[in-house]
Amino acid sequence: MKLLPLSFEFFPTKTPEGAAKLRAVRQQLYAFEPEFCSVTFGAGGSTQEGTFAAVAEIQAEGVPAASHLSCIGATRARVREHLVQLQAMGVKRLVALRGDLPSGYGAGGEFHYASDLVAFVRAEMGDAFHIEVAAYPEVHPQAKSPESDLQAFAQKVKAGANSAITQYFFNSDAYFRFVDDACALGADVPVVPGIMPILGSSQLLRFSDACGAEIPRWIRLRLQAFGDDTASIQSFGLDVVTDLCDQLLSAGAPALHFYTMNQSAGVGEIIRRLQDR
Repeated sequence: MKLLPLSFEFFPTKTPEGAAKLRAVRQQLYAFEPEFCSVTFGAGGSTQEGTFAAVAEIQAEGVPAASHLSCIGATRARVREHLVQLQAMGVKRLVALRGDLPSGYGAGGEFHYASDLVAFVRAEMGDAFHIEVAAYPEVHPQAKSPESDLQAFAQKVKAGANSAITQYFFNSDAYFRFVDDACALGADVPVVPGIMPILGSSQLLRFSDACGAEIPRWIRLRLQAFGDDTASIQSFGLDVVTDLCDQLLSAGAPALHFYTMNQSAGVGEIIRRLQDR
């Protein structure tokens, strides 16, 4: 079986049982030899302790870990503390994000954009970290226009980002058009597609509406037609997402980054199918 260039995203758990389950999920996915595993960072750094604990475990398990780091509402002193702590843990990769404010917070903090965070990390730490940033092939939901969104991405690259991971999508044309447009602006870093397995209908529709990811009409209608038939939804989802990944890799995408939702079965099956093609 061929090895694929892969990475996986997890989110920190809130209970000992959840942490134990996540350890088992990680061990199952490590069989695919990921380049790294990332751990999300809640709004305003609300999951920071859990994020860093999971990052430390992944590092101890012998797999490079990437910590998400969001800057909205944060101070330079606080981010500096995080960077020093992560470096002491042996972490060499960051996913630098603007992030969302927790509900009830004002718009405080010393950073306004992810590009500010990238520039700060470079100024403070030099090349100590490989910096990933976010990319939005279907346009960030808060962007004023597609052009301003591309300019914001280019600014993150100019500030020192090494590579990018996209929001998930189901239309490969949107990804390749984004890469071409970004390159035309001089933002020619590797852009890795973010892949969301289809594990259920209602959750996917809710996530997609919230983050601006488009579900093509034909997929949406098929999912709705399955109703509560979870087995059919998952079987259909495996076919759709495997074909998407195949298209992306065949046309030159540098790697795949899976949003695992802390589950291994769907992701593992997609990868096995890709390896057999």
